[in-house]
Amino acid sequence: MVELTGQRVLVTGGAGFIGSHIADVLVADNDVVVLDDLSSGERENVPEEATLIEGDVRNLADLAQAGDVDVIFHEAAVVSVAKSVENPAGCHDVTTDGTIRVLEFARQQDARIVTASSAAIYGDPETLPVGEDVPMRPSSPYGVDKLTVDHYTRLYADLYDLPTVALRYFNVYGPRQSAGDYSGAVSVFRRQAQQGEPLTVHGDGSQTRDFVHVEDVVRANLAAATTDAVGEAYNVGTGAETSVLELAETIRSVAGSESDIVHEDPRDGDIERSVADISKARGRLGYEPSVDLETGLGTLIR
Repeated sequence: MVELTGQRVLVTGGAGFIGSHIADVLVADNDVVVLDDLSSGERENVPEEATLIEGDVRNLADLAQAGDVDVIFHEAAVVSVAKSVENPAGCHDVTTDGTIRVLEFARQQDARIVTASSAAIYGDPETLPVGEDVPMRPSSPYGVDKLTVDHYTRLYADLYDLPTVALRYFNVYGPRQSAGDYSGAVSVFRRQAQQGEPLTVHGDGSQTRDFVHVEDVVRANLAAATTDAVGEAYNVGTGAETSVLELAETIRSVAGSESDIVHEDPRDGDIERSVADISKARGRLGYEPSVDLETGLGTLIR
């Protein structure tokens, strides 16, 4: 894993799923500050060696409490497609407007910034695997917000010569992930299998995703924080396409569960297939996923 040492680092959303794992890796060799409003993150996720600021990324005064920072990992956002459909204005305020505040703070600090984008910006792709240059047609307010964040991140590099990188996460899974709608099938199937409940698959289960372990996402973030190839966006996935039905069967097997797999009505707007082309991240960031799905699921379930 690429090393980042001797830096003052701000992790927004650092009490949440991905942000807390980034903070965990960095605290031993860096001065880490976490900014989180704890609306979805958990205080206990923040490593003891880090400084926690309970605040809002939309508030410049809260950001200023972080002091002089060298690197920012911006993970804070509303990470629910369903919530974005219910309240697009509120989610835009947090995700998009909040990102502009963080980018402005980075510009004041002349700090490098890595922002969390999403595969949701692609919508239902026409070709697979999905490269960074395919048409982007997000199908939810969440995807539109992330596409805007992605554009702003790269624009700040062009306009202000700020070292920025946008990382387009595919389906991230791992410890500390809540079983909400964004976490998707892994957390839901794990809970169902461990509790002996039926595993509920929407549709026939043939829809595919690229499931990437949070450890690999952290590796991508550290690579982005040290690369010279800034002002760019990179896919973060594995390049492996897994069907939802195959995922359910694997989780049931790894958990030693006898749960049935049952099929429910398909979800509106669910895309059929998704898998990342990670050749750009491989070539420019040196990113290489190292946790295969069965190993990652086994560790998570045990």
